[in-house]
Amino acid sequence: MDEETRYEAVSSRDARFDGEFFFAVATTGIYCRPSCPAVTPKRKNVRFFPTAAAAQGNGFRACRRCRPDAVPGSAAWNVRADVVGRAMRMIDDGVVDREGVPGLAQRLGYSPRQVQRQLNAEVGAGPIALARAQRAHTARVLLQTTALPVTEIAFAAGFASVRQFNDTVRQIYARTPSELRTEAGTGTGAAAGTGGAASGVPLRLAYRGPYAAREVFDLLAAEALPGIEEVAGGPGARTYRRTLRLPYGSGLAAVDERATGGSWLDARVHLTDLRDLTTAVRRLRRLFDLDADPYAVAERLGADPELAPLVAARPGLRSPGAADPQEFAVRAVAGAGESARLVAAYGKPLDTPCGTLTHLFPAPDALAEVPALAPLTAVRLDPGADREAAERELIAAGVAPGTAALIRMRALGDPDVGPGPEGWRPWRSYAAGHLALVAGRGAL
Repeated sequence: MDEETRYEAVSSRDARFDGEFFFAVATTGIYCRPSCPAVTPKRKNVRFFPTAAAAQGNGFRACRRCRPDAVPGSAAWNVRADVVGRAMRMIDDGVVDREGVPGLAQRLGYSPRQVQRQLNAEVGAGPIALARAQRAHTARVLLQTTALPVTEIAFAAGFASVRQFNDTVRQIYARTPSELRTEAGTGTGAAAGTGGAASGVPLRLAYRGPYAAREVFDLLAAEALPGIEEVAGGPGARTYRRTLRLPYGSGLAAVDERATGGSWLDARVHLTDLRDLTTAVRRLRRLFDLDADPYAVAERLGADPELAPLVAARPGLRSPGAADPQEFAVRAVAGAGESARLVAAYGKPLDTPCGTLTHLFPAPDALAEVPALAPLTAVRLDPGADREAAERELIAAGVAPGTAALIRMRALGDPDVGPGPEGWRPWRSYAAGHLALVAGRGAL
């Protein structure tokens, strides 16, 4: 998109582009999402940025009306297989907070300077600025949905000090943490609960465009692994629940199928360590494919005579991912029955079972003891993995090509896996979903 097209999207308050770009107003010092309900600024005063971090880095603060930090992520980072796309997916997963820029660069196979240069050139911000913007969003969520002390929130969000936390919040939101918590109309505030991690963190998982929730929940119900996952409730009002093995601890997540009047799924996560909040949210977003661009998918696939009626019949069909890539790979190879046995033999029991949820899926280190799975657990499968290299390694480890392709689609979130003509690219995974449903398989 050129800048004039972007300005047209802003003028029409087009929500299709929320998260795909941001605009800032020089006369107010504020940046917004394209669908912001405020009066459209004059073109001469508008600047455009590819990320919220880029807008913040240029001195703009977040709009309090449209909350630009709460939009879905750009689908471009899932499509792209280059170093920038891989870096963005890893930053989203919290790699910079846990391992710093050197750790991110090492995972990518580049020097820190090269990573910094490429990210600045492509998205207008380096890895530290991108991670900082993400920390600020996590802090705002915790401030407005829990009653945790501000000091605990600062470190849970990933800040190195309370001073750094206070300075960042003031710069991005033009409010102190306490003002954010109590400001009317910006969240549920401290009244949301009297507990912290124990009471869970309520979330709104935003998405753009139509969302075919029924098909996603049907698939998750069909695949649910006892002890790890469950889907409860009736059609249209189901809740998906599962355990999560996370970098600092463990978690339980619940996501509701029923929309409640907005473009989001209601969710709640219970964490043993709140530092895992960002990672838990990103994994749920990948599982439910919430950063997809259904408009771009429909435009491309709907132009094909074979797929056009399928796309029209199921607007917003998603290509679900995986909450844990290594877990999905093992389950895809082992099958449902053997996976259940592995959970019983090698899974870590929860300290306190929650309904039918009793275990964490076995860690790769534990499954490395199983001779048939040891080569599989050695393949790197994380948000920043090189997808083509990972697929080759899976096949070399003895995984059937079809299963390796499925792992690439689901575990690595590749939107362009599967056979099909060139005209279906880069959305062949979505085409595969439509065709699978027509074939009556009910699963991708």
